[in-house]
This record gives sequence, C-alpha cells and structure tokens, in this order.
Amino acid sequence: MTAGEPADPNPPPEGWPEAARPGAGEVTATVIVNAPAERVYAAFTAWERQGDWIPFTRVRIVEGDGGEGSLIEAVTAVGPAVLRDEMRVASLDPPYEVRVVHCGRLLRGPGVLRCTPMERERTQVVWHEWFHLPGGGAGRVAWPLLWPGSKISLTQALKRFARLVEAGRLP
Repeated sequence: MTAGEPADPNPPPEGWPEAARPGAGEVTATVIVNAPAERVYAAFTAWERQGDWIPFTRVRIVEGDGGEGSLIEAVTAVGPAVLRDEMRVASLDPPYEVRVVHCGRLLRGPGVLRCTPMERERTQVVWHEWFHLPGGGAGRVAWPLLWPGSKISLTQALKRFARLVEAGRLP
C-alpha cells in the first residue's frame, strides 16, 4: 500500500497470506432461491449441514464456533478417492456475504458466497472460487479440461441447496 492509497476492505486473514491470494482456477455458480436472504445465509453457514447438498461430502467444524477464524473441514469421498478441503472462515457479513480461504494441501485459494436480496423474498446466490492450480504449468494446461466439471458440480450443488432451503429443510 502506498501513501494515500485506501486500505484493502477485505485483507487476507492473518497467517494465510499465500492461500488467500486468488489462484488461476476460477469458477462461479449462481442460483435464485425463493427465500429471504437471511434464511439463505443461515442455511449456508450451517456448516455441518453442507453435506446435505454437496454430494458425497461430510463437513465439520474443526476449530472455533463456525464464525470468523474458524477452521472448517469438508471431506468428499467417492469410493477410494478422498478429497479433504480445509478452509478458514475469513469474514462473515450477514446476511450478504461469507468469505473463506481454502488452506489445505491440495485445495488453496479464496472463496466467496454472496446473497443479494431480490423482490418477493427471493435471493440471488453467487458462489465464486479462485483455486490455486496444483502441478505448475501442467495444472494450468489441465484446467480448461477440468473447469466444466467444476462449474457443473458447483451449479448442481447450489440447485440442490436452493431446493432444500425452499422446502424448509435447511438450516
């Protein structure tokens, strides 16, 4: 930061500066939920319920109470393949925004979920991730092949999330 330059309103969480920088593996998904933003936000931050809408995944709070600074672990297992995603809750701005930093060995980078209130108690949800790509140059080459699957998976999870919130099954 130079003299006279405003401070970053969302600085990286202390202790995770490398993981908090956006990576080249960018993916976004959006859904409209027929529920007010407060309910949508509460459902998303019910961390241990995320396995209800993210297939093959168990989520638990490892450190903290689920608030800022907490460590959340999501383990996705399909047969013998297991993916462990550790993330720190970087900031919470209810009912509008949740920021996390994926800080595990494989999945690293910031993520944000934004809830935008709309007319008739609907909420637009935008989920955006900026993963660091493993494997250096090979990872950057492989990303265009992996990206469609990531986008589809994220979108399908958000659609399931919306259905569960609208049915009153979340949070």
